Amino acid sequence: MQRKELGKSGIFVQPVGMGCWAFGGGAYWGSQPQKDVEAVVHAALERGFTFFDTAEVYNNGESETALGKALAGRRAQAVVASKISPSNAAHVRDHLTASLKRLGTDYLDIYMLHWPINPLSVRHYSAEKPERLPEIEDALGQLAEVKKEGLIRSIGISNFGLRQMEEVLAAGVQIDLNEITYNIVSRAIEAEIVPFCAQHAISIVGSMALQQGLLTGKYGAPEDVPPPQAHSRHFHQSRGGAESRHNEEGAEAEIFETLTHLKKISDETGYSLSELAIAWVLAKPFIASTLVGCRNISQLELNIRACDITLDADIIRRIDEASLPVWKKLGDSPDYYENRKNSRIY
Repeated sequence: MQRKELGKSGIFVQPVGMGCWAFGGGAYWGSQPQKDVEAVVHAALERGFTFFDTAEVYNNGESETALGKALAGRRAQAVVASKISPSNAAHVRDHLTASLKRLGTDYLDIYMLHWPINPLSVRHYSAEKPERLPEIEDALGQLAEVKKEGLIRSIGISNFGLRQMEEVLAAGVQIDLNEITYNIVSRAIEAEIVPFCAQHAISIVGSMALQQGLLTGKYGAPEDVPPPQAHSRHFHQSRGGAESRHNEEGAEAEIFETLTHLKKISDETGYSLSELAIAWVLAKPFIASTLVGCRNISQLELNIRACDITLDADIIRRIDEASLPVWKKLGDSPDYYENRKNSRIY
């Protein structure tokens, strides 16, 4: 596998990283036995897949705890990334210390601001309304301090838009990556974020390569998608239950038409929809690595197979064309959970 460096960090990662949101179990993804977490983490390490991504908010810290237990005795083999919520950005050291304790390690390879610091972002991570928002310059300054002390190796951002990245760069702190949603039916970053990151040597780590299971082909219709996975703007506002807050009509017809095209390509090539979806992301030269949720060995093996697929240029073109109506319908806002006129990303 060809590994790519994240920004100027000196940290190299393989094409597919393991998204650990489901680790530790919880209401969003359901239960996840620790023995399964350990089995898939150990199998990944043995196969050379060493990049693991988690966050303090994932299952209220249980994701970090589960990953830490799985990496016990093997921490040096892994590249571990975690994130701090925007509501906690005024207290970086305290929250980093808590994450390190849960992970059972004395350093993180990558520590990211999970979302930009703005009122809408903070509202989704804290029931308390702070007297004032943390200043981005202050948060970045604190991150620079803990990096200098060796508690983290690299500073990253997640879900930052063009203007927000400009503010980050103005602070003069080295940022190595922007982790953000990118997949066949979520292409908004191509408009502005990709060119900006290329210009400023900020690596892009894609998340949700399979759009939370949608691109595996396991759902035959929008109503088959569980509400927790249907509260994004991809779906009608009624699909996600209480979690749906975007008040948009979605792009359900366009998405399932795209899936029909993907199934035809799947039949032609012999690749599964999941393999096609991951391989398509990896074919994009601006992607340093893509994160894929992985709960068991069979899913890991699928991800590994996808890394070995080189899609023909015509196949990539056909997928691009098939998914273009979805992009046009959803627009250029990369925040797929808020109304495009009231986005956390700008």
